[in-house]
Amino acid sequence: MDENLITVKEVSLNNNCPECYGKEGLILTFKQKVIQNQFYKSITLDITHSIHCKTCNNAIYPVQWTDDIERIVEYQQKSFTPMTPSTYIKKTSWIIIASVSLIAITIILLVTLM
Repeated sequence: MDENLITVKEVSLNNNCPECYGKEGLILTFKQKVIQNQFYKSITLDITHSIHCKTCNNAIYPVQWTDDIERIVEYQQKSFTPMTPSTYIKKTSWIIIASVSLIAITIILLVTLM
């Protein structure tokens, strides 16, 4: 089973970086968890967010956030619409379901005809 996070939304922030004090480098990224194996692909409601500075290449952790950054992150969380949670059945699963159904129908027909 493969679990990975896909980027749903990236937002550039105009706030100063707490590390390098640059004003142009902060990026807020929203990611959503996707679970995938050979039978299905499922988009979950697990959402994470992180802030990264492109200028100094540092992750900005919530402990380092200023009040301005916290307000912006809260606003972006409220305006963020995640991908709808869903499960997609892959071709392998459909083949197994069709095969089992066909075998069950064949067995039922053989039993009723005897």
